[in-house]
Amino acid sequence: MKTITTEQLQQKLQAGETLHLIDVREVDEVAAGHIPGITHIPLGLLEFRMHELDKQTPYIMICRSGGRSGQATQFLAAHGFDVTNMDGGMLAWEGNVE
Repeated sequence: MKTITTEQLQQKLQAGETLHLIDVREVDEVAAGHIPGITHIPLGLLEFRMHELDKQTPYIMICRSGGRSGQATQFLAAHGFDVTNMDGGMLAWEGNVE
């Protein structure tokens, strides 16, 4: 499974890279604070909404601590998607939040 640190992700965002971030936390968790520009797909809905994603687009998966996003990364990778898990999740994130 591919991973990225919160520091690496923050550097890419600060450099102006176009990234596709998917937050798999629950609605109330995302409402409490999320990285600007995310797509919110709760983990429990991922298999029903993966048709919204493009297999040619690389995605970075995010959750609270890295566990659920790891599950999401493995699930999507098994279906042919280019996915990377953000290590440490939002607990480790020190960048901007909305």
